[in-house]
Amino acid sequence: MLSAVTLFLVMMAMSAVMMLVLSSQTHSGARGIREWLIANAMAVGAMPLFAARGHIPGLLSIELGNALLIGTSVMMYVGFRRHLGRSVPWRALALFAAVTMATVVALHYWIDSTPLRVVVVSLQHGGLCMAMCASVWKSLPMAARRYPYWFTIGATFGVGTGLFLRGAAYAARVGGWLPHVDVLTLDLVFFACGILSIPTLTLGAVMMANAEIIARATYAADHDHLTGAPSRRAFFAVAERECEHARRKAAPLSVLLFDVDHFKRINDTHGHAAGDRVLVEIVERTIAVLRNRDRCGRLGGEEFAVLLPATSTDTALQVAERLRAALQRTPQDAAATGIGYTVSIGVATLEPGETIASLLSRADAALYAAKSAGRNRVMSAGAGRYGTERRRA
Repeated sequence: MLSAVTLFLVMMAMSAVMMLVLSSQTHSGARGIREWLIANAMAVGAMPLFAARGHIPGLLSIELGNALLIGTSVMMYVGFRRHLGRSVPWRALALFAAVTMATVVALHYWIDSTPLRVVVVSLQHGGLCMAMCASVWKSLPMAARRYPYWFTIGATFGVGTGLFLRGAAYAARVGGWLPHVDVLTLDLVFFACGILSIPTLTLGAVMMANAEIIARATYAADHDHLTGAPSRRAFFAVAERECEHARRKAAPLSVLLFDVDHFKRINDTHGHAAGDRVLVEIVERTIAVLRNRDRCGRLGGEEFAVLLPATSTDTALQVAERLRAALQRTPQDAAATGIGYTVSIGVATLEPGETIASLLSRADAALYAAKSAGRNRVMSAGAGRYGTERRRA
Protein backbone atom coordinates (compact mmCIF):
# COMPACT_ATOMS: atom_id res chain seq x y z
CA MET A 1 0.00 0.00 0.00
CA LEU A 2 1.18 3.51 -0.76
CA SER A 3 2.48 5.53 2.16
CA ALA A 4 3.10 9.23 2.68
CA VAL A 5 6.85 8.55 2.68
CA THR A 6 6.62 6.86 -0.73
CA LEU A 7 4.62 9.74 -2.16
CA PHE A 8 7.09 12.31 -0.83
CA LEU A 9 9.94 10.43 -2.50
CA VAL A 10 7.99 10.14 -5.76
CA MET A 11 7.46 13.91 -5.79
CA MET A 12 11.18 14.40 -5.11
CA ALA A 13 12.03 12.17 -8.08
CA MET A 14 9.57 13.96 -10.37
CA SER A 15 10.93 17.37 -9.39
CA ALA A 16 14.46 16.10 -10.02
CA VAL A 17 13.40 15.01 -13.52
CA MET A 18 11.87 18.45 -14.11
CA MET A 19 15.17 20.01 -13.03
CA LEU A 20 16.93 18.03 -15.76
CA VAL A 21 14.36 19.18 -18.33
CA LEU A 22 14.72 22.81 -17.27
CA SER A 23 18.53 22.52 -17.24
CA SER A 24 18.43 21.68 -20.93
CA GLN A 25 16.87 25.10 -21.57
CA THR A 26 19.15 27.26 -19.44
CA HIS A 27 21.00 28.62 -22.49
CA SER A 28 17.87 29.07 -24.61
CA GLY A 29 17.28 32.63 -23.49
CA ALA A 30 13.77 31.77 -22.27
CA ARG A 31 12.80 33.87 -19.27
CA GLY A 32 11.89 32.25 -15.94
CA ILE A 33 14.02 29.12 -16.36
CA ARG A 34 16.37 29.97 -13.49
CA GLU A 35 13.51 30.64 -11.07
CA TRP A 36 11.71 27.43 -12.04
CA LEU A 37 14.95 25.50 -11.56
CA ILE A 38 15.34 26.97 -8.07
CA ALA A 39 11.72 26.09 -7.28
CA ASN A 40 12.19 22.44 -8.21
CA ALA A 41 15.52 22.30 -6.37
CA MET A 42 13.71 23.51 -3.24
CA ALA A 43 11.04 20.83 -3.75
CA VAL A 44 13.74 18.18 -4.08
CA GLY A 45 15.24 19.41 -0.82
CA ALA A 46 11.93 19.59 1.03
CA MET A 47 10.55 16.14 0.24
CA PRO A 48 13.18 14.03 2.07
CA LEU A 49 12.75 16.25 5.12
CA PHE A 50 9.01 15.63 5.18
CA ALA A 51 9.56 11.93 4.55
CA ALA A 52 11.95 11.72 7.51
CA ARG A 53 9.55 13.36 9.96
CA GLY A 54 9.76 11.59 13.30
CA HIS A 55 13.30 10.43 12.58
CA ILE A 56 14.99 13.84 12.43
CA PRO A 57 14.57 16.97 14.58
CA GLY A 58 11.38 18.95 14.03
CA LEU A 59 13.45 22.01 13.17
CA LEU A 60 14.48 20.19 9.99
CA SER A 61 11.32 18.26 9.14
CA ILE A 62 8.89 21.06 9.97
CA GLU A 63 10.58 24.49 9.86
CA LEU A 64 13.17 23.83 7.16
CA GLY A 65 10.88 21.56 5.14
CA ASN A 66 8.04 24.09 5.11
CA ALA A 67 10.41 26.98 4.42
CA LEU A 68 11.65 25.16 1.32
CA LEU A 69 8.10 24.31 0.26
CA ILE A 70 6.98 27.92 0.70
CA GLY A 71 10.02 29.00 -1.33
CA THR A 72 9.03 26.51 -4.02
CA SER A 73 5.66 28.12 -4.70
CA VAL A 74 7.12 31.63 -4.41
CA MET A 75 9.83 30.89 -6.99
CA MET A 76 7.34 29.20 -9.33
CA TYR A 77 5.26 32.39 -9.19
CA VAL A 78 8.34 34.56 -9.73
CA GLY A 79 9.30 32.39 -12.72
CA PHE A 80 5.93 32.95 -14.36
CA ARG A 81 6.10 36.69 -13.73
CA ARG A 82 9.60 36.82 -15.24
CA HIS A 83 8.56 34.73 -18.22
CA LEU A 84 5.58 36.97 -18.94
CA GLY A 85 7.72 40.10 -18.71
CA ARG A 86 5.93 41.38 -15.63
CA SER A 87 7.45 43.02 -12.57
CA VAL A 88 7.93 40.87 -9.46
CA PRO A 89 6.31 42.20 -6.23
CA TRP A 90 9.26 41.15 -4.08
CA ARG A 91 8.17 43.01 -0.93
CA ALA A 92 4.66 41.61 -1.01
CA LEU A 93 6.00 38.10 -1.65
CA ALA A 94 8.56 38.39 1.14
CA LEU A 95 5.89 39.57 3.58
CA PHE A 96 3.49 36.83 2.46
CA ALA A 97 6.16 34.13 2.89
CA ALA A 98 7.31 35.54 6.25
CA VAL A 99 3.77 35.61 7.68
CA THR A 100 3.14 32.05 6.46
CA MET A 101 6.41 30.82 7.96
CA ALA A 102 5.79 32.61 11.25
CA THR A 103 2.37 30.94 11.43
CA VAL A 104 3.92 27.51 10.76
CA VAL A 105 6.44 28.09 13.57
CA ALA A 106 3.67 29.18 15.94
CA LEU A 107 1.65 26.08 15.06
CA HIS A 108 4.66 23.94 15.91
CA TYR A 109 5.93 25.41 19.15
CA TRP A 110 2.77 27.04 20.48
CA ILE A 111 -0.11 24.75 19.49
CA ASP A 112 1.75 21.96 17.63
CA SER A 113 -1.04 21.08 15.20
CA THR A 114 -0.09 19.33 11.98
CA PRO A 115 -3.60 19.75 10.43
CA LEU A 116 -3.52 23.51 11.08
CA ARG A 117 -0.05 23.75 9.54
CA VAL A 118 -1.41 21.94 6.50
CA VAL A 119 -4.29 24.45 6.32
CA VAL A 120 -1.93 27.43 6.43
CA VAL A 121 0.56 26.08 3.89
CA SER A 122 -2.23 24.87 1.58
CA LEU A 123 -3.82 28.32 1.55
CA GLN A 124 -0.43 29.92 0.83
CA HIS A 125 0.31 27.56 -2.06
CA GLY A 126 -3.25 27.78 -3.38
CA GLY A 127 -3.20 31.58 -3.32
CA LEU A 128 0.05 31.71 -5.29
CA CYS A 129 -1.30 29.19 -7.80
CA MET A 130 -4.33 31.41 -8.38
CA ALA A 131 -2.00 34.40 -8.75
CA MET A 132 -0.03 32.43 -11.37
CA CYS A 133 -3.30 31.60 -13.13
CA ALA A 134 -4.31 35.27 -13.19
CA SER A 135 -0.92 36.36 -14.55
CA VAL A 136 -0.99 33.83 -17.39
CA TRP A 137 -4.63 34.64 -18.15
CA LYS A 138 -3.84 38.35 -18.52
CA SER A 139 -1.04 37.53 -20.98
CA LEU A 140 -3.13 35.12 -23.05
CA PRO A 141 -4.17 37.70 -25.71
CA MET A 142 -0.49 38.40 -26.51
CA ALA A 143 0.50 34.73 -26.78
CA ALA A 144 1.76 33.59 -30.18
CA ARG A 145 0.92 29.97 -29.28
CA ARG A 146 -2.07 29.68 -27.01
CA TYR A 147 -2.19 25.97 -26.12
CA PRO A 148 0.71 26.16 -23.60
CA TYR A 149 -1.02 29.13 -21.97
CA TRP A 150 -4.37 27.35 -21.77
CA PHE A 151 -2.67 24.26 -20.33
CA THR A 152 -0.91 26.37 -17.69
CA ILE A 153 -4.11 28.26 -16.84
CA GLY A 154 -5.90 24.94 -16.35
CA ALA A 155 -2.99 23.48 -14.36
CA THR A 156 -2.59 26.46 -12.02
CA PHE A 157 -6.34 26.77 -11.49
CA GLY A 158 -6.71 23.03 -10.90
CA VAL A 159 -3.78 22.82 -8.49
CA GLY A 160 -4.92 25.96 -6.66
CA THR A 161 -8.45 24.61 -6.31
CA GLY A 162 -7.10 21.29 -5.04
CA LEU A 163 -4.96 23.06 -2.45
CA PHE A 164 -7.91 25.14 -1.25
CA LEU A 165 -9.98 21.95 -0.93
CA ARG A 166 -7.11 20.37 0.98
CA GLY A 167 -7.00 23.31 3.38
CA ALA A 168 -10.77 23.20 3.81
CA ALA A 169 -10.73 19.45 4.50
CA TYR A 170 -8.03 19.75 7.14
CA ALA A 171 -9.82 22.71 8.71
CA ALA A 172 -12.98 20.59 8.82
CA ARG A 173 -11.00 17.82 10.48
CA VAL A 174 -9.77 20.22 13.17
CA GLY A 175 -13.33 21.43 13.70
CA GLY A 176 -14.62 17.88 13.97
CA TRP A 177 -16.83 18.21 10.91
CA LEU A 178 -15.48 15.05 9.24
CA PRO A 179 -16.05 12.43 11.90
CA HIS A 180 -16.72 9.54 9.53
CA VAL A 181 -13.83 10.10 7.12
CA ASP A 182 -10.85 7.77 7.17
CA VAL A 183 -8.06 10.21 8.04
CA LEU A 184 -5.33 8.03 6.53
CA THR A 185 -7.22 7.74 3.25
CA LEU A 186 -7.78 11.51 3.21
CA ASP A 187 -4.08 12.12 3.79
CA LEU A 188 -3.04 9.77 1.01
CA VAL A 189 -5.53 11.27 -1.46
CA PHE A 190 -4.21 14.77 -0.86
CA PHE A 191 -0.60 13.62 -0.83
CA ALA A 192 -1.17 11.84 -4.16
CA CYS A 193 -2.62 15.04 -5.62
CA GLY A 194 0.17 17.06 -4.05
CA ILE A 195 2.96 15.10 -5.73
CA LEU A 196 1.57 16.20 -9.09
CA SER A 197 1.36 19.90 -8.23
CA ILE A 198 4.94 21.11 -8.73
CA PRO A 199 5.68 18.80 -11.71
CA THR A 200 2.38 19.84 -13.33
CA LEU A 201 3.12 23.54 -12.86
CA THR A 202 6.65 22.95 -14.16
CA LEU A 203 5.28 21.13 -17.20
CA GLY A 204 3.18 24.18 -17.99
CA ALA A 205 6.24 26.37 -17.50
CA VAL A 206 8.32 24.20 -19.85
CA MET A 207 5.59 24.28 -22.49
CA MET A 208 5.43 28.07 -22.30
CA ALA A 209 9.23 28.32 -22.47
CA ASN A 210 9.28 26.03 -25.52
CA ALA A 211 6.59 28.16 -27.16
CA GLU A 212 8.73 31.25 -26.57
CA ILE A 213 11.82 29.53 -28.01
CA ILE A 214 9.88 28.38 -31.09
CA ALA A 215 8.34 31.84 -31.55
CA ARG A 216 11.79 33.46 -31.41
CA ALA A 217 13.24 30.93 -33.83
CA THR A 218 10.32 31.40 -36.21
CA TYR A 219 10.65 35.17 -36.03
CA ALA A 220 14.39 34.95 -36.67
CA ALA A 221 13.79 32.75 -39.70
CA ASP A 222 11.04 34.98 -41.06
CA HIS A 223 12.61 38.38 -40.40
CA ASP A 224 15.78 40.13 -41.40
CA HIS A 225 17.96 40.47 -38.31
CA LEU A 226 19.04 44.04 -39.15
CA THR A 227 15.88 45.81 -40.28
CA GLY A 228 13.15 43.58 -38.86
CA ALA A 229 11.53 43.34 -42.31
CA PRO A 230 10.30 39.93 -43.50
CA SER A 231 13.12 37.81 -44.86
CA ARG A 232 13.37 36.64 -48.46
CA ARG A 233 11.91 33.25 -47.52
CA ALA A 234 9.00 34.79 -45.60
CA PHE A 235 8.29 37.32 -48.34
CA PHE A 236 8.09 34.61 -51.01
CA ALA A 237 5.81 32.52 -48.79
CA VAL A 238 3.39 35.45 -48.39
CA ALA A 239 3.71 36.30 -52.09
CA GLU A 240 2.73 32.76 -53.10
CA ARG A 241 -0.35 32.89 -50.88
CA GLU A 242 -1.37 36.30 -52.22
CA CYS A 243 -0.78 35.12 -55.77
CA GLU A 244 -3.08 32.14 -55.25
CA HIS A 245 -5.70 34.41 -53.66
CA ALA A 246 -5.47 36.84 -56.58
CA ARG A 247 -6.06 34.01 -59.06
CA ARG A 248 -9.10 32.72 -57.17
CA LYS A 249 -10.66 36.16 -56.78
CA ALA A 250 -9.53 37.48 -60.17
CA ALA A 251 -8.04 40.42 -58.27
CA PRO A 252 -4.97 42.44 -59.23
CA LEU A 253 -1.65 41.95 -57.47
CA SER A 254 1.33 44.25 -57.89
CA VAL A 255 4.89 44.21 -56.65
CA LEU A 256 7.49 46.93 -56.22
CA LEU A 257 11.17 46.09 -56.37
CA PHE A 258 13.58 48.79 -55.24
CA ASP A 259 17.09 49.32 -54.01
CA VAL A 260 19.26 52.18 -52.80
CA ASP A 261 21.08 54.09 -55.52
CA HIS A 262 24.88 53.98 -55.22
CA PHE A 263 24.67 52.08 -51.94
CA LYS A 264 28.26 50.85 -52.29
CA ARG A 265 29.37 54.47 -52.32
CA ILE A 266 27.56 55.02 -49.00
CA ASN A 267 29.36 52.06 -47.43
CA ASP A 268 32.72 53.09 -48.84
CA THR A 269 32.36 56.72 -47.77
CA HIS A 270 30.60 56.46 -44.44
CA GLY A 271 31.26 52.87 -43.37
CA HIS A 272 29.10 49.76 -43.15
CA ALA A 273 27.56 50.79 -39.82
CA ALA A 274 26.21 53.95 -41.47
CA GLY A 275 24.96 51.85 -44.39
CA ASP A 276 23.13 49.60 -41.93
CA ARG A 277 21.44 52.63 -40.37
CA VAL A 278 20.30 53.72 -43.82
CA LEU A 279 18.70 50.30 -44.44
CA VAL A 280 16.91 50.41 -41.09
CA GLU A 281 15.60 53.91 -41.84
CA ILE A 282 14.43 52.82 -45.29
CA VAL A 283 12.33 49.99 -43.84
CA GLU A 284 10.81 52.31 -41.23
CA ARG A 285 9.87 54.89 -43.86
CA THR A 286 8.56 52.26 -46.26
CA ILE A 287 6.23 50.80 -43.64
CA ALA A 288 4.91 54.30 -42.91
CA VAL A 289 3.86 54.68 -46.58
CA LEU A 290 2.21 51.26 -46.97
CA ARG A 291 -1.17 49.91 -45.91
CA ASN A 292 -1.45 47.32 -43.14
CA ARG A 293 -2.06 44.52 -45.63
CA ASP A 294 0.97 45.41 -47.79
CA ARG A 295 4.24 43.61 -47.13
CA CYS A 296 7.79 44.90 -47.40
CA GLY A 297 10.59 42.32 -47.42
CA ARG A 298 14.36 42.55 -47.63
CA LEU A 299 15.49 40.26 -50.44
CA GLY A 300 19.17 40.78 -49.77
CA GLY A 301 21.75 43.54 -49.49
CA GLU A 302 20.10 46.86 -50.29
CA GLU A 303 17.31 45.28 -52.36
CA PHE A 304 13.73 45.33 -51.07
CA ALA A 305 10.37 44.17 -52.39
CA VAL A 306 6.87 45.40 -51.62
CA LEU A 307 3.80 43.25 -52.18
CA LEU A 308 0.60 45.18 -52.95
CA PRO A 309 -2.50 42.93 -52.85
CA ALA A 310 -5.63 44.09 -54.70
CA THR A 311 -3.62 46.83 -56.42
CA SER A 312 -3.72 47.65 -60.12
CA THR A 313 -0.78 48.97 -62.12
CA ASP A 314 -1.95 52.58 -61.98
CA THR A 315 -2.41 52.47 -58.23
CA ALA A 316 0.89 50.64 -57.79
CA LEU A 317 2.66 53.39 -59.72
CA GLN A 318 1.11 56.00 -57.45
CA VAL A 319 2.26 54.07 -54.37
CA ALA A 320 5.73 53.67 -55.88
CA GLU A 321 5.99 57.38 -56.52
CA ARG A 322 4.94 58.20 -52.97
CA LEU A 323 7.50 55.70 -51.72
CA ARG A 324 10.26 57.12 -53.92
CA ALA A 325 9.52 60.62 -52.63
CA ALA A 326 9.41 59.44 -49.01
CA LEU A 327 12.77 57.70 -49.39
CA GLN A 328 14.54 60.56 -51.15
CA ARG A 329 16.76 62.07 -48.48
CA THR A 330 19.31 64.83 -48.51
CA PRO A 331 22.02 64.96 -45.83
CA GLN A 332 20.06 67.80 -44.19
CA ASP A 333 16.81 65.78 -44.21
CA ALA A 334 18.39 62.60 -42.85
CA ALA A 335 18.72 63.64 -39.22
CA ALA A 336 19.22 60.05 -38.04
CA THR A 337 22.05 59.21 -40.43
CA GLY A 338 23.27 62.48 -41.94
CA ILE A 339 23.49 60.63 -45.25
CA GLY A 340 21.58 61.53 -48.41
CA TYR A 341 20.26 58.78 -50.65
CA THR A 342 17.64 57.93 -53.26
CA VAL A 343 16.00 54.75 -54.54
CA SER A 344 14.98 53.37 -57.90
CA ILE A 345 11.79 51.35 -58.16
CA GLY A 346 10.50 48.77 -60.61
CA VAL A 347 6.77 48.01 -60.73
CA ALA A 348 5.03 44.93 -62.14
CA THR A 349 1.45 43.64 -61.98
CA LEU A 350 0.54 39.95 -62.08
CA GLU A 351 -0.51 38.69 -65.52
CA PRO A 352 -2.94 35.77 -66.01
CA GLY A 353 -1.17 32.45 -65.39
CA GLU A 354 2.03 34.18 -64.25
CA THR A 355 4.13 32.92 -61.36
CA ILE A 356 5.60 34.99 -58.55
CA ALA A 357 9.08 34.26 -59.88
CA SER A 358 8.12 35.66 -63.29
CA LEU A 359 6.40 38.67 -61.72
CA LEU A 360 9.50 39.53 -59.69
CA SER A 361 11.69 38.96 -62.72
CA ARG A 362 9.71 41.59 -64.65
CA ALA A 363 9.85 43.96 -61.70
CA ASP A 364 13.59 43.42 -61.55
CA ALA A 365 13.90 44.22 -65.26
CA ALA A 366 11.90 47.42 -64.67
CA LEU A 367 14.21 48.29 -61.77
CA TYR A 368 17.25 47.77 -64.01
CA ALA A 369 15.66 50.05 -66.60
CA ALA A 370 15.09 52.71 -63.93
CA LYS A 371 18.78 52.45 -62.99
CA SER A 372 19.85 52.71 -66.61
CA ALA A 373 17.60 55.73 -67.15
CA GLY A 374 19.37 57.73 -64.45
CA ARG A 375 18.16 56.35 -61.06
CA ASN A 376 15.83 57.97 -58.52
CA ARG A 377 12.78 57.12 -60.60
CA VAL A 378 9.92 54.65 -61.01
CA MET A 379 9.39 52.40 -64.03
CA SER A 380 6.76 49.76 -64.64
CA ALA A 381 7.01 46.53 -66.62
CA GLY A 382 4.37 45.16 -68.92
CA ALA A 383 4.24 41.57 -70.09
CA GLY A 384 7.72 41.44 -71.59
CA ARG A 385 8.03 45.19 -72.23
CA TYR A 386 8.60 48.37 -70.27
CA GLY A 387 5.67 50.64 -69.69
CA THR A 388 5.18 53.84 -67.76
CA GLU A 389 8.15 55.79 -66.47
CA ARG A 390 7.77 58.29 -63.67
CA ARG A 391 10.69 60.57 -63.17
CA ARG A 392 11.77 62.48 -60.11
CA ALA A 393 9.82 65.69 -59.72
